[in-house]
Amino acid sequence: MLGKIVRVIVDRPIGSRHPNYEDLVYPVNYGYVEGIIAPDGEEQDVYILGIDRPIKEYVGKAVAIVHRFDDIEDKWVVAPEGAHYTREEIIDQIEFQEKFFKYEIIM
Repeated sequence: MLGKIVRVIVDRPIGSRHPNYEDLVYPVNYGYVEGIIAPDGEEQDVYILGIDRPIKEYVGKAVAIVHRFDDIEDKWVVAPEGAHYTREEIIDQIEFQEKFFKYEIIM
């Protein structure tokens, strides 16, 4: 999946709150890839980096996978084509939610 171009439907834009955890505010756009079913039975979840405003959908490049050791599913990280992020830069942007899990970043 890494390096592929995907279309993401954003259901939690920047500034929105998690539907079950009111204190969790999204500092990045977050959504899913339609038609790709993750192990949890839902569509594949995606963090979108590099877009600083709320959006409804996005086409970008899969630059990393967040592999959770203590959850059934992984998350994908999508960014503008040509953008480059270090592992640390990705962690800085997704830690708001991933801090609750044990994970590794696959690039």
